[in-house]
Amino acid sequence: MSIFTTVERIPGNSLKYKCVIFDCDGVLVDSEVLGSQVFVDFANEYGANIDLEYAMKHFKGSFLYASMQHVEGIIGKPLPNDFENRYRQKTREVFKEKLQPVAGVKAVLQRLDLPICTASSGPREKIVSNLANTGLSEFFGDAIFSCYDLGKWKPDPAIFLFAAKSMGFAPSECVVIEDSIFGALAAQRGGFDVFGYTAHEKSPDFIVKCTAVFDNMEQLVPMIMRENG
Repeated sequence: MSIFTTVERIPGNSLKYKCVIFDCDGVLVDSEVLGSQVFVDFANEYGANIDLEYAMKHFKGSFLYASMQHVEGIIGKPLPNDFENRYRQKTREVFKEKLQPVAGVKAVLQRLDLPICTASSGPREKIVSNLANTGLSEFFGDAIFSCYDLGKWKPDPAIFLFAAKSMGFAPSECVVIEDSIFGALAAQRGGFDVFGYTAHEKSPDFIVKCTAVFDNMEQLVPMIMRENG
């Protein structure tokens, strides 16, 4: 018997976690390195002199405008007005050509017999496009929540609270799957358990904010099963 079948047979009212809230970038779609490299290339055009490691440490999971402000602090002047549009256009091109689902996540979504949704800091159109480009749209339908719809960004917990309420669950009935310090802190502040995906984020600051951590998607359902057992 597979571990997934075991999860599916647990009566719904006995579950600790009745809903799984996935971050999108870095958890569902393997976009963090691709998007960060585009950001680095653009920022360096204006003298930021940063590299991918710096961007992954300081910007991963953050609001784009906050990242832009960070760069403006480095270069000592405002970025041009067309920076965001140029960045988004380039990332759309790169994602369309190169974006892949996170390794193993499609199998998780196929087998996990619980309500799921995604709650992301990115604009809704970006989330929808990235899910479509990676063949994951079918698993989420309209259960897509964007910080841009609320005007509040992680580490503010608003997006997770809104997602949980929209799905019909209390924070205590949900587990958030995150890969960034900003996201983990948002979940923690909202009263959610958060499982941290450490494939690209292994810092102690991230790990300490998580209820549990894992570095391979094959581990995720067994973790949920243990909590729901």
